[in-house]
Amino acid sequence: MPDSPQFPEPPQPPEAPEADDAVSGCADGDSAETQPALLDDLAPAPAPAMPAGTAARDPVATVLLDSAVPHLDRLFDYTVPEELDAAVRPGCRVRVLFSGREIPGYVIDRVSAPGTRSRLSPLRKVVSAVSVLSPEILALAQQVAARGAGVTSDVLRAAVPTRAARVEKEFEGLDVPTVELRPEEPGPRQAHLALKSYGEHGWVAMVVDRVSACLQHGGDAVVVVPDGRDVEAVEHELVQRLGQEAVARLSADMGPTPRYRSFLRLRYGLAQVAVGTRSAIFAPVVRPRLILILDDDDPSHEEPRAPYQHVRETALLRTVASGAELVLLSTARSLEVQRLVERGWLQDHAPERSLRRAASPLVTATADSHQTQQHGAAGRARLPSAAYRQARQGLERGPVLIQVGRAGFVPAVVCERCRSHQRCPQCAGPLALPPHHVQSRTLRCRWCGLHQRDHRCAVCGHAAFRAGSRGADRTAQELGRAFPSVPVISSTRDHAVSEVSDRPALVVSTPGVEPVASGGYAAALLLDGDTQLMREGLDVPRTVLARWFRAASLVRSHQEQGVVVVTAADEELTGALVRWDPVGYAHRELYRRLELGLPPARRMLSLTAEQTEAEAFVAEADLPEHLGWIGPSITEDGAHRYLLFFGYADGAAVSEEMLRVRRTFSAHRGVRGVRIRVDDAQALQM
Repeated sequence: MPDSPQFPEPPQPPEAPEADDAVSGCADGDSAETQPALLDDLAPAPAPAMPAGTAARDPVATVLLDSAVPHLDRLFDYTVPEELDAAVRPGCRVRVLFSGREIPGYVIDRVSAPGTRSRLSPLRKVVSAVSVLSPEILALAQQVAARGAGVTSDVLRAAVPTRAARVEKEFEGLDVPTVELRPEEPGPRQAHLALKSYGEHGWVAMVVDRVSACLQHGGDAVVVVPDGRDVEAVEHELVQRLGQEAVARLSADMGPTPRYRSFLRLRYGLAQVAVGTRSAIFAPVVRPRLILILDDDDPSHEEPRAPYQHVRETALLRTVASGAELVLLSTARSLEVQRLVERGWLQDHAPERSLRRAASPLVTATADSHQTQQHGAAGRARLPSAAYRQARQGLERGPVLIQVGRAGFVPAVVCERCRSHQRCPQCAGPLALPPHHVQSRTLRCRWCGLHQRDHRCAVCGHAAFRAGSRGADRTAQELGRAFPSVPVISSTRDHAVSEVSDRPALVVSTPGVEPVASGGYAAALLLDGDTQLMREGLDVPRTVLARWFRAASLVRSHQEQGVVVVTAADEELTGALVRWDPVGYAHRELYRRLELGLPPARRMLSLTAEQTEAEAFVAEADLPEHLGWIGPSITEDGAHRYLLFFGYADGAAVSEEMLRVRRTFSAHRGVRGVRIRVDDAQALQM
C-alpha cells in the first residue's frame, strides 16, 4: 500500500475561457481570420427598438425564472416599464409573463441592449424592490446546481427564504453594502478535531473563539451545525461574547418571519455572524472570511430535495470562490475530509496522541478477550455486568449517559420459533410492540400505524413473538427497576432534552440527541452496538463510530474518573474508540475504499426512474468510453436504479452530460421523472 494515495485534486477556482474560444459561427477547424467575408455577410441585424413607455436608461432586465424545468435554467431578457424603473434592481423579485403564464423570477442585471433580436415582453410586476440575491450567492447556486446536474432555482429555494412583506419595511432606506469579496491572501483550510462536547474546552468554545478572531480582523463568519439544538448552544455563546446585534440565526424551526429578518440583517451588513442549519451555508454575509462546518458527515447536512446538495461540498465551492478561511470541525473524522487531508488541500489540526489521551475517558469494550474471559456469557448480554457495575459506580459521582440504538418501547419483534422479523401484512412495514399493548400482545406497524391483533408469523405461522430490539422507552423502564431510587431521563427525537444537571441521574438517549451535562457525565454506556452495525449500508460502520465519539466526548476525562463502556463485537471500531483515534480509522478505511474504487475515493451518481424512462435516459447519455453504467437494480417501490462510478477528474463532464440529457428531454416533453443524485451514498445498500 503506498504512503500517499493518488486522490484527485479538490475544487479549484474556475478559469475564464481564452478569447479565441469565444468566437462562434465558424466551421470546425476554422478561425475567424480565415472567414472575414463570411462574417461580413452575416453581420447581426440591429436590435428591435424599445416600445414606448420603457425606461430610458438600461431598459433591459435579465431575469432568472423561478422554475424547476431544466431547459429554462438560463437568463431571459425583458423590458423595464418606465413606472417600474426605480424598483427594478439586480437581485430583486419580479413576476414575468412566460408562455402565457405569470411566474416569479429574479432580476440578475440591467443592461442597455438585449442579447436577442426577438421582441421582448415587459416585466409584469415587482414583487419586492429589496435586493435579496447577491452576485456571490447566485454564482454559488449555479456552481452547486451544475455539480449536482440540477437547476439553479432549486438551489435558490434553499438559499433565499420566503418573503415576509412587513419585515422589509424595517430596511427601507438602507443600501446593500458592496465590498471586494476575495481577500489579498486566501484563508487557511483546516480540519479540526474536538475532544469535548461540553465545558470550556468543548466544540462550542472552539467555534466562538474562531468566530471572534474572524470579526476582530474585519471579516464575517458563517457557522453551519447539524440541528436546532446545536444552533441554540452556539448562538447563546456567540451572543454572550459578541452581542445580540452581531449574530443572526438561520434555521427552519424559527419560522418564516424571523428567518427572513435575519436574512436581511446579513444582506444589509447589520449582522456579521450567520449561525444555522444546512441552508445557512448560503448566508449572504457581506465579507465572508470564515466558513465553519460542524460534524460534516451528519445526515442533516444533506438537502433532501433536488439537487440534493451537501453542506460540505457547498462550503468547498464557496471557499474557493471567496477566499474565505474554511474550518471543518468534528468529534470524529469523515472520510471525505480525510481525503482532502491526504491530498494536502486541508491542513490536519487534530491534537497529537498525548493530548487526545489526556482528554479522553477510560473506554472499555465488553467484547474484548479480557472481558469475555472474565465474565463469560454475562458479558454478551445487552447490559453486561461490566456496564451495570460502571453505571452503579458512576452514579456516585454524577449523571450517567446510556445511548441506545432506537426510540420506542419494542421497535422490532421477531418470531419466537423461527426468529424472523415480523412485517405488516398491509404495507410490509416493521411491526412494533407499543408499551400500552404489552399485555394484549397487539402489534402496531411503524409505517402505516395499523394495529395487528392475533398476528401470525408469515414464515412459520407461529403466534408468539419476542423483542427483536429494545428502544429507549423500554430501556428507561428496565433501568428504573434496576435503580429504583435514581431519576431516569429520556431524550429522543420526539422529546429531546438539551441539558441535564450534574446530579446523579440515568439519562437514556438515542444517537444525536444526547443532553449535555455542564460538568460532563461520570460514565456512558453505549448499548446496541451490534444491532446498529447490522443495518444495511456501506457507511453504517463509520456512522456508528461517529455516534460513539460524539457521545463519549460528553464524558469526563479518565483523570476525572470518566468511563465509557461500549457493547459491540467489531474490534476495529471499538479499538478506534478505545485508542481515541478517529483519524487513524478514517485513514485506514479511506485506503480500503481507494483499493475497491468506492466513494469517497471515487465519485458516484445514481439514476432512479421508471423502467422505460431510466432506459431512455441511459441510452441517450454520451459518456466517456472508460465509464459505464452498473444496473439496473430494483428499488422497494419498483423503480429502476443505475449507478455510475467515475473519478473526480470526470466529475464536471459527467454532470454536464447528465444536465444536457435532462434539458433535451425536458424541452421535448420527454423523460421528466428521473431522479439524479450525485455522491449518493444511500444508494450503496449492501
